Amino acid sequence: MDTAIGAACAFEQREMKVFLPPISNAQYQGARSAAWFLAFYGVAWIVPGMIHSFLPDGGAGVIAGLDLSHNPTLIFGMFAWAGATQIAHGIVTLAVALRYRTLVPLFLIVSFLERLLLSWSGWITHVPVSGHHPPEHYASLFSLPVILLFLGLSIRRSPLTEPEISA
Repeated sequence: MDTAIGAACAFEQREMKVFLPPISNAQYQGARSAAWFLAFYGVAWIVPGMIHSFLPDGGAGVIAGLDLSHNPTLIFGMFAWAGATQIAHGIVTLAVALRYRTLVPLFLIVSFLERLLLSWSGWITHVPVSGHHPPEHYASLFSLPVILLFLGLSIRRSPLTEPEISA
């Protein structure tokens, strides 16, 4: 019986390596604070994703203040679709922050680009007719300099990872 359990555990570990390669945190040379920020950022993706996916109106009316009198089913569907992608993106972002820190700078660059495009869309090219901006528009503007700060910290060698120079 014990050999069957051991074989099953070995199979399970081997199969999981396909989905979760070995941890690369030891090779990461940037600031730990950048990785922890990315973990927070991942959670900040998951929470609104859950709101968009599981609130009855996806947050379209109660949070974003959208007029739901025209085709609410389409609006709810679009919010649920956005929520699903936010949850998936948040989970992968958390995995990078916690297990694959060598990818932290890449994820911060992608996050910056995404927030820049969202800000451009929400404040310049697709300004709401009502003038009312949903919370995400403000969050995107606020996050741009913060992401840049942590991107800089992620590519700067941390004193903790520098080899000691002897005189």
